[in-house]
Amino acid sequence: MFTGGTARLLISNEGTAPLEVTVEPWADLHRLPPDRTCVVVTHSPTADGSWSGTLRKNEPFQVNHRPDSVTVWANGVCFHLTDTDGNTIEADDSHCPARSPTS
Repeated sequence: MFTGGTARLLISNEGTAPLEVTVEPWADLHRLPPDRTCVVVTHSPTADGSWSGTLRKNEPFQVNHRPDSVTVWANGVCFHLTDTDGNTIEADDSHCPARSPTS
């Protein structure tokens, strides 16, 4: 059973063109249509639920924004891209303790 922490980050596209969303360090690219919101979900790599952080310790995400794109650095062991209802859009489940068959 998975006992680490889970973090969620909502990203909304309020523009008129698709927004490019990249999730690092997996270099996963997704296009978010206008007037849509997605959720980046990641799981802590440690049993106590702490995060390594990118610029500061114990932060699950770092976000870099440009006019037509957003890059999200997820500091977990895996990520899932979902809609706001929790339905999976894209996922890197290869090393995900929270989504393994034994959890």
